[in-house]
Amino acid sequence: MASKDTKHTPEEHLKQIAAGYTFDEPAIQLGAAIVDNTVHPDAVVRLPLAMMNRHGLVSGATGTGKTITLQVMAEQLSANGVPVFLADIKGDLTGLSSPGAGTDKLLRRTRSVGQAWTAASFPVEYFSLGGDGVGVPIRATISDFGPLLLARVLDLNETQESSLQLVFHYADKANLELFNLADLRAVISFLISNEGKDALEQLGGLSKATAGVILRELITLEAQGMDRFFGEPEFDTDDFLRADAAGRGIISCLELPTLQQKPQLFSTFLMWLVADLFADLPEVGDTDRPKLVFFLDEAHLLFNGASKAFLQSIQTTVRLIRSKGVGVFFVTQTPRDVPSEVLGQLANRVQHALRAFTPDDAKALESTVSTFPISPYDLEEVLTSASIGEAVVTVMNENGVPTPVAWTRMFSPQSTMGPSPAGTVEEIVRNSPLLADYGTPIDSHSAFEKLSASEAAPAETPARQEPPTTTPQTRGQPAGRLPSQAEIDAEARRIEEDILGKPSSRPPTIRPNQQTPDGDWSPPPAPRSGSQRQEKNEMMDFALKTAGTIGVELVRGLFATQRRRRRRRW
Repeated sequence: MASKDTKHTPEEHLKQIAAGYTFDEPAIQLGAAIVDNTVHPDAVVRLPLAMMNRHGLVSGATGTGKTITLQVMAEQLSANGVPVFLADIKGDLTGLSSPGAGTDKLLRRTRSVGQAWTAASFPVEYFSLGGDGVGVPIRATISDFGPLLLARVLDLNETQESSLQLVFHYADKANLELFNLADLRAVISFLISNEGKDALEQLGGLSKATAGVILRELITLEAQGMDRFFGEPEFDTDDFLRADAAGRGIISCLELPTLQQKPQLFSTFLMWLVADLFADLPEVGDTDRPKLVFFLDEAHLLFNGASKAFLQSIQTTVRLIRSKGVGVFFVTQTPRDVPSEVLGQLANRVQHALRAFTPDDAKALESTVSTFPISPYDLEEVLTSASIGEAVVTVMNENGVPTPVAWTRMFSPQSTMGPSPAGTVEEIVRNSPLLADYGTPIDSHSAFEKLSASEAAPAETPARQEPPTTTPQTRGQPAGRLPSQAEIDAEARRIEEDILGKPSSRPPTIRPNQQTPDGDWSPPPAPRSGSQRQEKNEMMDFALKTAGTIGVELVRGLFATQRRRRRRRW
């Protein structure tokens, strides 16, 4: 645990903080320092713009003010001409589009911290994943999304992930473009058919059984309505790097109204956006301000159950994207949610209050305190007693040195704290210049069409289905209601029977130790069988033998195997 520095008097401590957060270069203002339980408006806690590409972490217990901190940082970045990307989990951040209300309570707070507050709105562009919700649709092609991220979405094990990489490798070599789920399903269906058995044997490490498992998972994903995220027109991440006519950075706000339905998909999709920026942007080195600051909310969803390859890819991307002028801030409840390899690269820390109600909470508190520099504060006491809207801050100064730890009362947003008035977001989306580029899906000639037209294509390959334009629903399900697991299973069996031309053997989905529809309790998961262990061993042997021949293709980019030439707008 970090020890407490008791050498400074309160006056010396205050001078240390004031000097540590005084910068010659442009900076955003986070709030006023608290020393000896007193707020000092003249000791302003700042974060240099030039250091925001050193990445950061905003953490704290639920309800301690993390979202408001994001809003304050996004406003000031925009005002300084820096574009921002953030994910709106609860819909609260739509308030960025509307001026705040200067209530007596708010003005008393802003005066107490020395904030020159005025109501203001900011330029916001609203997006949705494939049109799921209000916003300009963001889509990605399957090939650009890549096998590693897709395996993460499908919750595949390491053997199945390696097999999926081989499917992508085959499609790449056979010039079978993978734009959406229908293309990938067509390739896998071909490989496990009689006509494709020769191609399957040439891949060697891909068994028919594993390919069937992947196909089943894709069918389930499609039955859940997730196919709308994959396809064309593919979103060009250059469109995040824009400013308005007044020179303010555009705030790109991704609306995620159905996060709870498929949280892993959404968090992984956000990581794809970061990886896509990494692949497309040129090296710029150190600049006086970042080209874009990216906030990844609910970051723990990104790392829960992630494979070693996926974590390594995130670590590498975060480390290298700094030189592209992009800053990434992870937002989560405790620093323990972020792997230590990634946490070590986050130079800027805004830690809101933690609650130590359980032994696990106490361990998280102790772990958090140990990551801060030595300071005169009793950080365990501060982090458990800090009020809403207060945080412990340390950032990287202009010389690359951590600033003194500062207990900070954060500034207030100038825009609305909470959702904008009804109709505001819809009007902004209707007037968006990007809607003409991304609003209408495109069905290009790709793997599905090529295999359907080929003599070698399986006769039972189904017709491509257009992405749905309404809330995902199964047959016979009323609109406006999320499908139950039983309905998703039924839809998946129907699609599977259409594809394979035979009755489905898919059992109902029952999670371990969960109550079944009959009122019984499901057993825990069975141990891995000998055949499964043998399949994994064979896959590992194959990977070692073929690493030299296909390794380049499998790591062509950390996440994607194919990239299409993009237009440049900056």
